[in-house]
Amino acid sequence: MKKNPFTGLGIAMVTPFNEDGSIDFPSLERLTESLVSNGADFICVLGSTSEVPCISPSEAEDIKRTVVRVNKGRLPLLLGMSDNCTARLVNAIRTTDLTGFDGILSAAPSYNKPRQEGIYRHFAAVASATKLPVVLYNIPGRTGVNITAATTLRLARDFDNIVAIKEASGNITQIEDIMQAKPQNFDVISGDDAITYELIGLGAAGVISVIGNSLTALFSRMIHDQLEGRGEEAREIHRQLNDIYKLMSVDGNPAGIKALLSLQGRIKDVLRLPLIPATEQTHDELRKALAHLPTV
Repeated sequence: MKKNPFTGLGIAMVTPFNEDGSIDFPSLERLTESLVSNGADFICVLGSTSEVPCISPSEAEDIKRTVVRVNKGRLPLLLGMSDNCTARLVNAIRTTDLTGFDGILSAAPSYNKPRQEGIYRHFAAVASATKLPVVLYNIPGRTGVNITAATTLRLARDFDNIVAIKEASGNITQIEDIMQAKPQNFDVISGDDAITYELIGLGAAGVISVIGNSLTALFSRMIHDQLEGRGEEAREIHRQLNDIYKLMSVDGNPAGIKALLSLQGRIKDVLRLPLIPATEQTHDELRKALAHLPTV
């Protein structure tokens, strides 16, 4: 029986803010309902796209409660829980109310730059602290350290509840090494929208997506076409989205996706410092790209 409930199109949810910087809960509710209703397969709450370093613990609890309430158990929910102090993270996992969540997404410790043995022991402690499924998150561009294929495979074999890795290293060779040698019930999930088409072709089980906040139905169709063997149809959508993939990252994440959502009238284009909104040029290019996309 498959252990990983996080396959297909997962969404790394943004946090909508009001002009004064407070959380826009009505927009968060509408966004959650839109994701559930338009083809998302699971939702990731309080990941890096949510601007989680700038969200207070009490705000995080309010966000969690809101998404759980609106979701009503319809989709699996994955909760971002990361820290560069292993003991503090383990304590948080053990003491946090995880009602309504189906798993934990945890990034490699940032800033400390541990050796691979330290990374292994960190995630061993995380896995031992919970019975929930754990998804590793490898994003060396943010954390400063790479989880190697050997470390990923060691964790996958040693802990039954480590069920997948969100791979955002961009290292196709490393990702392929994981997919070739992984246990049967361990999955690779793309952490980069722009290469998800290729990674699913290599055997990835899905994506935790940024662009899916906005273009949920279209991106879901691409993901499921590729997963279900309709490669030509998936490739056509992938190429239609190519310009928007690039615009998602040119001013940093989540500036690009918040610009896109604001152009659709779904959230305000507000980020918390030190992050700032995308440039006017990016807004103009996104507006043009949106005009040429097919409707779903």
